[in-house]
Amino acid sequence: MTDTTGQTKPKMPGQIPYIIANEGCERFSFYGMRNILTPFLITSLLLSIPEHLRAAMAKEVFHTFVIGVYFFPLLGGWLSDRFFGKYNTVFWLSLVYCCGHACLAIFENNINGFYFGLFLIALGSGGIKPLVSSFVGDQFDKSNRSLAQKVFDAFYWIINFGSFFASLLMPIFLKKFGASVAFGIPGILMFIATVIFWSGRKKYVHVPISAKNPHSFLNVVRTALFGNQKGAGTGIAVIGMIAAVGSLTLIPAIGIVAAFCLALVLVLGFGGIGAWMQLETARGTHPDEAVDGVRSVLRILVVFALVTPFWSLFDQKASTWVLQADAMTKPEWFQSAQMQALNPALVMILIPFNNLILFPLFKKLGIELTALRRMGLGIAFSGLAWIVVGFMQLAIDGGDAISIVWQILPYALLTFGEVLVSATGLEFAYSQAPLAMKGVIMSFWNLSVTIGNLWVLLSNSSVKSPAVTEQIKQTGISVTAFQMFFFAGFALLAAFLFALYARTYKMQNNYRSA
Repeated sequence: MTDTTGQTKPKMPGQIPYIIANEGCERFSFYGMRNILTPFLITSLLLSIPEHLRAAMAKEVFHTFVIGVYFFPLLGGWLSDRFFGKYNTVFWLSLVYCCGHACLAIFENNINGFYFGLFLIALGSGGIKPLVSSFVGDQFDKSNRSLAQKVFDAFYWIINFGSFFASLLMPIFLKKFGASVAFGIPGILMFIATVIFWSGRKKYVHVPISAKNPHSFLNVVRTALFGNQKGAGTGIAVIGMIAAVGSLTLIPAIGIVAAFCLALVLVLGFGGIGAWMQLETARGTHPDEAVDGVRSVLRILVVFALVTPFWSLFDQKASTWVLQADAMTKPEWFQSAQMQALNPALVMILIPFNNLILFPLFKKLGIELTALRRMGLGIAFSGLAWIVVGFMQLAIDGGDAISIVWQILPYALLTFGEVLVSATGLEFAYSQAPLAMKGVIMSFWNLSVTIGNLWVLLSNSSVKSPAVTEQIKQTGISVTAFQMFFFAGFALLAAFLFALYARTYKMQNNYRSA
């Protein structure tokens, strides 16, 4: 089909509906179990723990699980890019995912069996997470890439369609029918998602696995840091490694998951800085194209690092905000966890509103909301949401009866921020990644969520210290309210730094040729 200018109109790939339908069912299954996890832990699985410690333990278990979900994308991306390809990796890990749901339904009264089920879900869900979204990108080429952002928006919309109904219904099923049914239904939806994905196997574009590359990202970085021309960058990388090993001594204080993730952050952070400083020394050993590609990836990772505070705030809506909702007035029939349904409902409204009304309006006014500008604004809006939540907590601590209806305002601010950060970030991550590293770069995008949840665990661990608690008491506010304002400031500072960095970032177009 051609338009009036004689140019061929881009065509939507026919296999996209299979991927979108799979994602809708999979997201229902994930959010169906995730959004009832904190209430279930407090009211059932953790009853053997003293009551005053249950909320903190449930929050720790929840964020540890989320860390796993967003850490395993590294494994999934590596397996896909180096061995099995995206389709095969997604299919087999989806079956692992189904087994995890089965464990939750079967072992509702067995803490070890239940935690094993959480591990399998983290492995399955996390392993496929970067691959499904990058698999969407693989279905496009330069002739129809203009349609890709619309599909990524539709992709994100269907995620929230599944999340909405899961958030609304699963708390009711948990209360009326028990944990086996409430955790079993998401398992059935995950099995349906796997069947749908399998059904489209003959229609997909399968991008071949890249051959083992002597000039890969890791090889270039290794040459830069530990080649013949060692320098200050090498020293910085070594300091990071030593600090990472030292962080493992914190296991008794913060737990093995948090300590391991902190070690990973130290290695990535110091190693990345060192590699940036010495990258030019890799020229000659590696071609200019490979060295320039590594510098491009390092620039992308800085963007991802600055997004991590957003995830610290966003994921606490399923823990900290649910616990706050428990202390608010509400109808007897309404469950605190159901409030989370507001988030996906708003996303489904905001995505078309932004694309059809808000962004075109700004464009007419001469304001171009680029991907990086959207993401920076999104981080700032999440900080504003937590300022509102903090003031609500002050009122609750003061003995005021606050209606749960007031949570609509912070949910609206946080969700607007989510749409600007997450929906935009999916396409940004894919478009900026070099062709040979699509799966791994999408994995690093998901790793930013892991690091965001790491900040939550470290914050929770720090306030367990009597010295820190005493310092907070001297401010005259509760520990909970103090943490809320702390995270708000954390996000606003990150938004400011993001805006500064975005001014120097050069956008890439790394879609495959037609």
